[in-house]
Amino acid sequence: MHSSPSTVVNLEASNADFEFDALNEAVNYRRALTREFSHYLKGKILEVGAGIGQMTREFRGLPDVSHMAGLEPDSRFHERFAHNNPGVELFRTITAELPDDLGLDGIVSINVLEHIEQDQAELSNWFRLLRERHGHACLFVPARPEIYAPIDKDFGHFRRYTRPELELKLITAGFKVERLVYFNLIGYFAWWFNFKARRNRTFGATSVRAFDRYIFPVGHWMETNFLRPPFGQSLLAVAKA
Repeated sequence: MHSSPSTVVNLEASNADFEFDALNEAVNYRRALTREFSHYLKGKILEVGAGIGQMTREFRGLPDVSHMAGLEPDSRFHERFAHNNPGVELFRTITAELPDDLGLDGIVSINVLEHIEQDQAELSNWFRLLRERHGHACLFVPARPEIYAPIDKDFGHFRRYTRPELELKLITAGFKVERLVYFNLIGYFAWWFNFKARRNRTFGATSVRAFDRYIFPVGHWMETNFLRPPFGQSLLAVAKA
């Protein structure tokens, strides 16, 4: 995997495919994330850490996205990205090596920043790429250090974030934070039970499908229609350059 001194991806991840096949069952989850960010994804958008392009496929279908591109330094995922997103531009490098003049209106990144040791430097790179057009960074990361589990280490996670920590890092990078909320309260307890308490090291497609079809939609509806939770499995952030 390509890395640089300022943006080092965790090379010690032992889960080589990040359970992509099992997580492909998370249809409602992906759609919910797309809706959460849809208001801010307009114009020319870059997905940082696109992997095999599961989320890219969702984002490029948004009506206000005129140009969608992915960035993925890991060559293992390039072929599947192209298969999932035919004709979509893919940068096979890291953000530190991208030029300033790409004309980006937005950057979106789903469960990527936690893999980067120097995450503050990575956010500064995003700000550099978005500064010219005052674009939005749409960011989704694992939350709450107390539920960091063996599977987090397997995935190559350096950390799980708290809300104050992520807010400070975005502001330090130069961003104005417009939205920062915890996401998926039920998932917090499911992660703690399955991966922290029971120390499971894999996802099962059947369990992912069941959670996505029957449990997640109810919890997410409550969170979006009544009250955002005081903690959750993940953090969702929108920040403007």
